[in-house]
Amino acid sequence: MDSQVEQTPHEKHVFPPSPEFRDAAVAGPDLYAAASTDRVGFWADQARELLHWHTPFSRTLDWTNPPVAKWFDDGELNVAYNCLDRHVESGNGERIALYWEGEPGDSRAITYAELTADVKRAANVLTELGVEAGDRVAIYLPMIPEAIVAMLAVARLGAAHSVVFGGFSADSLRARIDDAGAKLVITADGGWRKGKVSALKPAVDAALEPRGDLPAQDTVTNVLVVRRGENEVGWVEGRDIWWHDAMAAAEPEHQPLAFPAENPLFILYTSGTTGKPKGILHTSGGYLTQVAFTHRNVFDLRPESDVYWCTADVGWVTGHSYVAYGPLANGATQVLYEGTPDTPHSGRWWEIIEKYRVTILYTAPTAIRSFMKLGRQIPERFDLSSLRLLGSVGEPINPEAWLWYRHVIGADRTPIVDTWWQTETGAIMISALPGVTEAKPGSAQVPLPGISVDVVDDAGTSVGQGDGLLVVTEPWPSMLRGIWGDEERFRETYWSTFGDRYFAGDGARIDEDGDIWLLGRVDDVMNVSGHRLSTAEIESALVAHHFTAEAAVVGASDDTTGQAVVAFVIIKESQKADAEATDVAAELRSHVAKQIGAIARPRDIYVVAELPKTRSGKIMRRLLRDLAEGREIGDTTTLADTQVMRIIGDKVVR
Repeated sequence: MDSQVEQTPHEKHVFPPSPEFRDAAVAGPDLYAAASTDRVGFWADQARELLHWHTPFSRTLDWTNPPVAKWFDDGELNVAYNCLDRHVESGNGERIALYWEGEPGDSRAITYAELTADVKRAANVLTELGVEAGDRVAIYLPMIPEAIVAMLAVARLGAAHSVVFGGFSADSLRARIDDAGAKLVITADGGWRKGKVSALKPAVDAALEPRGDLPAQDTVTNVLVVRRGENEVGWVEGRDIWWHDAMAAAEPEHQPLAFPAENPLFILYTSGTTGKPKGILHTSGGYLTQVAFTHRNVFDLRPESDVYWCTADVGWVTGHSYVAYGPLANGATQVLYEGTPDTPHSGRWWEIIEKYRVTILYTAPTAIRSFMKLGRQIPERFDLSSLRLLGSVGEPINPEAWLWYRHVIGADRTPIVDTWWQTETGAIMISALPGVTEAKPGSAQVPLPGISVDVVDDAGTSVGQGDGLLVVTEPWPSMLRGIWGDEERFRETYWSTFGDRYFAGDGARIDEDGDIWLLGRVDDVMNVSGHRLSTAEIESALVAHHFTAEAAVVGASDDTTGQAVVAFVIIKESQKADAEATDVAAELRSHVAKQIGAIARPRDIYVVAELPKTRSGKIMRRLLRDLAEGREIGDTTTLADTQVMRIIGDKVVR
C-alpha cells in the first residue's frame, strides 16, 4: 500500500549513494574541502569557471556596508550572453534548450541557436519601445517559451524584470507595476489551464485603467501581447502591440553589452501574509554564479545527456533560478510545461517524463503528496526508467512523501535532493550532494559548500544540537541586495533580530549527526502549554497514518493551553471506505500521540476534500488559522481554487 512506510526513526534511516552514482558524480567531497579552506576564494573560482566575464573581476566580496553585499563588483558580464550566445559560439547551437509542451498537447523543440535568435529579436523589440539599462519591465505570461525569451531579452539590455505570476489578480499586478515603476508590460491574450483558456490581457487592462480611487497607471507606455489563447481581447491603439508583429519586424542581430556584476537583474515580489508585498532585489554576477553552481552540482548535471525538468512556474523564484537562469547558464536541455498535473488526465506528468526521457525531476512536496493521494497505479502505467535523480523544493518534505517519491517514482534507485532556500536567498543553500551525502528522508541535511548557516536560540547562541532558529552567518553570492525602494524594511525584516546574521524566518533542528531538519516558518511553530511544537512535524505524523494523503496543521487560540492544535486532513482515495467505518478523528489523534506525544494530539481534526493552495502548490495556512479561530477569512485571490475555503468552512462547526 502507498501509505505503508517503515517505522524506523528517520534520523537513522539513511540512503547512501550507490557506488556507481558516487564514482561518476559531478560533485565530490573536494568541494567542501576547498570551500572550508578559503570560502570567498572558492566562490571566485566558481564564478570564473562557470561564467564568461567580459571584464574580469579583481574584487570578490565587499562586505564593508552590511547588510548590503557586493560580489565581483568590478567585473562586467551579460547574463543573457552567458545563458545563450556562448553555447552557440562553442558549437552547441543545435542542442535542444527547451522541450515545450502545451497543455492541449501542442509542443515545440527549441535549440540554443533558435532561442538565441528569438532573444536577439526580442531585445531589439524592447529597444524600439524605449527600454534601456536600468528600466523595469513587468512580465505577466503563462508557461510558454516567450516567457523565457522575454526574461532573457530584458536581461540582455541590462534592464530588470518583475515577473508576476499569471494567477495574480489585476490589483496584485497593479501594485507590483506601481512599486517597480515598470515602463512596459509583456503579457498574453491567455494561457491554457485545466482544459480551457485562462485570460490574462483583461487583467492587464484592468490594472492600467482608472478604477474607483485608483488613477490610470502612468509609468507603462506599452503593452506587448503574445498570441497564445486565441481568446478575444480588448485593444488600446497606440499602447498595445502584438508580439508576433513586433518580432517579425525586428532586426535579427543584437550585440550584447557588458554590465557591472551588481547591475539589477530582477525584482520578485513575495506576497507575505500581511502588508505590502516585498520587492526582493537580485543582481547579476553573484546570483548567476550561485544558481549555475547549485544547478550543476546539486542535480549532478551532465548537459550533453540529461533532460532536466523543474515543474515550477517562472512567476516564482524557483522558476527564475532553476528554469530561466541556472539550467540555461549550464547549457542544459529542459522541459517546460504549460499546464496542470491533472489535465487532460492524472498521469500527465508521467506521460511527459516518458515522452522526453526526463532524467532529473525537481518538484514540490505538495505535488508529491497529491500523487500519493491518487495512488501509485497511475505513475506505474508509464515508463519512468529514464529518471536518475529526484529533487524537492518549496517546503519541508515529510519522510513518508520522501520515501514514496523514491520508491514509486525513483524505483528505489534514484538519489533525492531535498533543497532549502528562499526567494531572498536566490539559490539553494542547504541540500544533499547526491554523490556524497547519505540521504535522510525529510532532512535538507547540510549547507552546500561555501554556505555558512547555524541554528540558534532566541538569544542568538548556537544550539549545537536541538531546535532553534535558522540563520545564515556569512554573506553568499546570490543573496538579496535589498527590498526595492525600502532599505529600512530590508534591514528590519531580515537583519534586526541577530544583527550581522540573516534570519531566515524558519525554525530548524540539528540532529546528533549535524544534519538540519527544517521545521517550517517560525509563525508555524505553536506554543501548546509551554511546549514548542512544529506544524510540519505534526503534519508528518498525520501523513504517516495509512488513512491520510495530505494534512495541514495550524495553531488556534485556546483558553486552557494558550494554543491548540487544529488539523485539516485529506483521506486517500484507496482508504475512504475504511475511513468511513472508523472514527477518523479519534484514530488520528491517537496516532499523533503515539508518534510525537500526547501534547501534540490535535484538539480538532476536520476531514476535507481539498486544502487551500496557491497555484504554486503552497498551502495557505493563514486562511486555515483564520477559520480555526473564527475570524473573517483573509484575501483568497492567490488560491488556485477560490471556492475551497467556503467548502472547508462548511465542515467547521464552532
